[in-house]
Amino acid sequence: MKRAAAQPQPPALPPEVRPGQSVELLKELHILTRDGKLNQDSRRKLKQVYHLYQFIEPLLQACLDEQGSVSLVDHGAGKSYLGFILYDLFFKNLDARSQIYGIETREELVARSTELAARFGFPNMHFLNLSVSESTRSAQLPERIDIVTALHACNTATDDAIDFALKKRAKYMVLVPCCQAEVASVLRKNKGQELGKNVLTELWRHPIHTREFGSQLTNVLRCLQLEAHGYQVNVTELVGWEHSMKNELIIATYKNLPRRRAGERLQEVLATVGLEEMRDRFYLSETP
Repeated sequence: MKRAAAQPQPPALPPEVRPGQSVELLKELHILTRDGKLNQDSRRKLKQVYHLYQFIEPLLQACLDEQGSVSLVDHGAGKSYLGFILYDLFFKNLDARSQIYGIETREELVARSTELAARFGFPNMHFLNLSVSESTRSAQLPERIDIVTALHACNTATDDAIDFALKKRAKYMVLVPCCQAEVASVLRKNKGQELGKNVLTELWRHPIHTREFGSQLTNVLRCLQLEAHGYQVNVTELVGWEHSMKNELIIATYKNLPRRRAGERLQEVLATVGLEEMRDRFYLSETP
């Protein structure tokens, strides 16, 4: 009697792929190759997104437990790796009250992501061809948003995402700032006036220090601004420095905390380093 030929087994998936995750989606996102493998760049990218998911998933669950639904806006969505993985791992079994919105200025990426969401049957995932600042005024978004994310939002896009979240009364913000240049440019412009007034100006006297100090100072000011709006702020690293130099992760949770002291400290810092002209950028709560 002839024995049946053994059926070929599908190749084993990389251990990084989580149980229940759509392999075909990961292939379409070019995270997995067509034969289900990970290259080094994709492994690094997937590690970052999964690490961020570990921070975001408890926030999603908290909103779901409290109100039965959750809304999330991802600013500077790019190819929407984060949004698709969030949807695949968390949103796909929720009802229509729970929505994800990806905000992106590149029209071709918005069209591609929209097509991909339709193909995989993700009806509660939407992509809008808007800048972050335009999205704050757009009628295409609801008046309230629970969670706002901005992963590697360059320069002032992180500040625009914070402004969006404040105006949408977000419960949570998850921010990974990138390429902060605005504060450094103002420090550089005012350097001649400020040098000699205060010994602290030595922190940004040399051009390379101006750039690095400006980047650090930008995030300090953002944290003080969030605290001045009643948020509890935690700052940590996203992944190890070997994966990304733009590594700072800011998580803000609205707690209606006392605001006056943080607002005063913010104003003191701006005055100390000669950045008074940036008060509108790091605006305070209307009800301190």
